[in-house]
Amino acid sequence: MNELTFCELREKEIVNVVDGKRFGRIIDLALSCNGRVIGIMAPGEKSMFKGICKKDALFIPWQNIGKIGDDVILVNLPSGNFPMG
Repeated sequence: MNELTFCELREKEIVNVVDGKRFGRIIDLALSCNGRVIGIMAPGEKSMFKGICKKDALFIPWQNIGKIGDDVILVNLPSGNFPMG
């Protein structure tokens, strides 16, 4: 698997290899001004509001993505180190 569309990417579940935490599926990509992917956005903690707001999303830097498999995206985030976007 060398190339993916965003639609294919957002169907995969994000799993942290450090503690097994499941973050759900990608809700957005973060891009630099020159078009490079700098990270992915995952749903943040559940709140009393319905829907997902990008302010409440979890930002996962691209360098923390270990592997993109057929069904999952494996990330390496130390426990408790979940930056919010």
